[in-house]
Amino acid sequence: MRIFADLGELAAAQGDHLGHTEWRVVTQEQVNLFADATGDHQWIHVDVDKAAQGPFGRTIAHGYLSLSMLPSFMQELVRVDGIRMGINYGLNKVRFPTPVPVGSRVRASGEIAEITATANGTLVNLKLTIEVEGVAKPACVAETLSLYIPA
Repeated sequence: MRIFADLGELAAAQGDHLGHTEWRVVTQEQVNLFADATGDHQWIHVDVDKAAQGPFGRTIAHGYLSLSMLPSFMQELVRVDGIRMGINYGLNKVRFPTPVPVGSRVRASGEIAEITATANGTLVNLKLTIEVEGVAKPACVAETLSLYIPA
């Protein structure tokens, strides 16, 4: 994890790579719970038998499940001290270039893409990439926006 003492130190690191998170396994239970939470019960996600005969050879995680893992990955990558709080401001580009098969291991890496001072705080654009172990193409690439409010 990269720890910044304050927003000035963070701003000075624009363009820096933040490293990688730990690997974690994507389970069928996670996928099923996500399907229940979102109402997306498409068979490629939840029907193990049918998916085994489908295009991916097994069930795959929802793209939005991968996206929803980003906040926990961010907590492993970066911490900014000396602020009152940080809030999720949104996303820019989001892509899902390759599926995440259930049972595979994923991790994220990040880069500080852009930092902008605003009237409300500092807007930080982190480019995050989720990779599947042993797969060349990333599973998810997203630009996340966080607004850091100074102390």
